[in-house]
Amino acid sequence: MGYVTFAGVVVGAVGAVVLAPVALGAIGFTSAGIAAGSYAAGMMSSAALANGGGVAAGSLVAVLQSAGAAGLTATATAGVATAGAGVGAIAGKLTNGLKKKKLE
Repeated sequence: MGYVTFAGVVVGAVGAVVLAPVALGAIGFTSAGIAAGSYAAGMMSSAALANGGGVAAGSLVAVLQSAGAAGLTATATAGVATAGAGVGAIAGKLTNGLKKKKLE
């Protein structure tokens, strides 16, 4: 694994873990609950309509709200870091490929 690829893995993993709570808040999953008029509110409304008026425990909306309110669990943090590392590795490989083309 080249330096740029390794750096991409590290930056991707750390960046994803740091930015996940920011992204959740930005779409309306906040520590105070789901923000009125947000994308999260639309998701909650759709989930409630589909389930006869309530949001099912363990559903995507419930899990995201829990993460927005209390932060990511250790398992969720590991999953987000793994996904971020994968994206970072791909970005690093693409960067290495572009560097090689420039040198030719």
